[in-house]
Amino acid sequence: MTESAFSGLDEAHAVRFAEIALGHVTREYPNVITHMLNGPQDIQAPRAMHPIFFGSLDWHSCVHGHWLLARTLRLFPDSAVADRIRSLFADSYTPDKVAGEIAYFRRPNTETFERPYGWAWYLLLAAELRHTGMGAVGAAWATALAPLTAEIVGRLKVYLPKATYPVRTGLHINTAFALVLSMAYARRRGDDGLAALITRTAQAWYGADADAQVWEPSGTDFLSPVLTSAACMAAVLPQADFRAWFARLLPGVSAGQPVPLFTPATVSDRSDGTIAHLDGLNLSRAWCWRAIAAQLDPADPAAAQALAAADIHLADALPHLDSDYMGEHWLASFAVLALDGV
Repeated sequence: MTESAFSGLDEAHAVRFAEIALGHVTREYPNVITHMLNGPQDIQAPRAMHPIFFGSLDWHSCVHGHWLLARTLRLFPDSAVADRIRSLFADSYTPDKVAGEIAYFRRPNTETFERPYGWAWYLLLAAELRHTGMGAVGAAWATALAPLTAEIVGRLKVYLPKATYPVRTGLHINTAFALVLSMAYARRRGDDGLAALITRTAQAWYGADADAQVWEPSGTDFLSPVLTSAACMAAVLPQADFRAWFARLLPGVSAGQPVPLFTPATVSDRSDGTIAHLDGLNLSRAWCWRAIAAQLDPADPAAAQALAAADIHLADALPHLDSDYMGEHWLASFAVLALDGV
């Protein structure tokens, strides 16, 4: 198997990405809110609704901005941005602010808020803070967030059994992407019940997939419907089972087919918030291709094709993480995902 041109997340890249995130996680405006108004009393500013995750244009982008910062702090605790990250977390993860976040989730008619995308990113953040590499201070932050974590885990456990069908889209409601991130949380936290539920759900949703039709990219995609389903099955299946399943899903990968999955998307206007999604598509495809390659036989030509595709997509997207705020508020998290995984 050919080696990737990108060895992983080094300190220079991590600091660059963290600087971007630090510039927006406490930036309240502009802000896109998905907010149910039950009455005039519910008209509030973002910071009043979300005491911790009010920045980064929207709730989920702020959450995964915090995840990026937590990952950077764990991997590079003595970096130039480490103290700024510690200060942010110490100020953010307090009992009153956590209570405010929970109160928002418990408002009437808010059952689907950030389902499943924001939930999954939050769980990945919670798992990162609990990582042994974060030490006692990380454990303290995770403990402070524990009531919010329990709220979101509980909601996920209610949602998955009643979700009869997957959502196969390139946008936030994509279910495969959420399952991958949630499985990482379940395994790291030893939540065997959640891990088993995710595995059953993934197999029910994607287990029979074969000869995938690749009608992508769509003009606003930041996820690949086909590749995220493959990344999901790579996360839940034993390696041998995944290899057999993937060969049925995309039998032409060894020959570089289907071509659209090997070709970076063209981004015509990075100031357009939805067209800018396509930079994220290139990054998330790179992440998916790497996750797939890691589960394939290194001698399988498909593995080399997957790594080459990941490199091409990364090279295309990495120069554009902060070209405009429409991408700046979220793309660096996907760069970390592509380079370092969940």
